[in-house]
Amino acid sequence: MQDTKQQKKFSDDLFQVVGRREEQSEKINRPNLTGLQDGWLRLKKNKAAIGSLIILLILLVLAIIGPYLSSYSYEQTDYEKVFMEPNSEHWLGTDKFGRDQWTRLWEGTRISLYIAVLAALLDILIGITYGAISGLKGGKVDNFMQRIIEILVGVPNLIIIILLIMIMKPGILTITLAMVITGWVNMARLVRGQIFKLKNQEYILASRALGAKNRRIITSHMLPNTLGIIIINMMFTIPSAIFTEAFLSFIGLGLQEPLASLGVLINDGFRSMRNQFYLLAFPSIVIIGLMVCFNLLADGLRDALDPRLRK
Repeated sequence: MQDTKQQKKFSDDLFQVVGRREEQSEKINRPNLTGLQDGWLRLKKNKAAIGSLIILLILLVLAIIGPYLSSYSYEQTDYEKVFMEPNSEHWLGTDKFGRDQWTRLWEGTRISLYIAVLAALLDILIGITYGAISGLKGGKVDNFMQRIIEILVGVPNLIIIILLIMIMKPGILTITLAMVITGWVNMARLVRGQIFKLKNQEYILASRALGAKNRRIITSHMLPNTLGIIIINMMFTIPSAIFTEAFLSFIGLGLQEPLASLGVLINDGFRSMRNQFYLLAFPSIVIIGLMVCFNLLADGLRDALDPRLRK
């Protein structure tokens, strides 16, 4: 009787389980995240990548709305205001024709970004299609397609670009096509290698056994698993295309005045750098900022999206 009374005194409510309960041993505490969501959480921890992303967004907004913040157009000349230094009327000064540099700078940034992004998107479209077909088919088809890539790689890219620009009229479309002719090769190789690695995986073989066609296998299984590589390569392609456009415009093979691009502005500033250094300084700062930020962001995305680099 005494033992029964003592048991009633010490009821289960008086005790607390230390550690994990048995019914909670297999409970998933972390929310279910997709690969992109998990990559974004890791990217946010990279201060350099997030800072670069913020700067790129600011430059993008200025490229869109910057020309409209001034009452002058990018090609409007005024010979009474030639080579004016930055002031309250012309925030970044004027050039040799009295054109407002603020408007021309952001108009040139917009055009340079447009050419670079368009070239990168075309590289991705052609490279993914070519690489996926080559990797999935294999055999003689893959062998033939890779020989074509080797021929393109063997010809210097700059020579192809210069020849095309000499044949066609210099312009935005010409420069874009010139960069795309060989620009997609690297993307095709990356996608092909990834497809070769994935096509013998168990889930791919299971999809084939269930009757899935090649198109569905590529779009539903293979491309989502290569998305990280595609995004990273695109982020490295954009600054490369910006530099190529600026280089061609600087040596006189790219866009021509009165059109504005970062290369055209740097070329104009270079000719007047001794007395009007601001004409060279501002477009140089923008192009350096774009290239550095894109590369830092690409490095951050590589660390965030590549599962092998997870800590």
